[in-house]
Amino acid sequence: MEEKGKNYSKELLGKTIVSKSGKKFGEVGDLIFEVGSGELIHLLLKNPTSYTDKMELEKTREGNILIPFSAVIASGDYIVVAEEDII
Repeated sequence: MEEKGKNYSKELLGKTIVSKSGKKFGEVGDLIFEVGSGELIHLLLKNPTSYTDKMELEKTREGNILIPFSAVIASGDYIVVAEEDII
């Protein structure tokens, strides 16, 4: 996925993250970038749904759930992720 710049990244904040099958994960609470390259690597989940409890998702030291940006397949009104790219 090509770098779309910081403006694109800010548009992601607060959007609802869903799977291709429509399962809701929560909302984008923050963005985590690779320090060296500035590449967006993770979306930090806020208000996670109970659906995420069943998944073995990566977490920060503080216990916040991370969604790899590489799993994002579409963004518009929602951010759609491929579950098979997360687990």
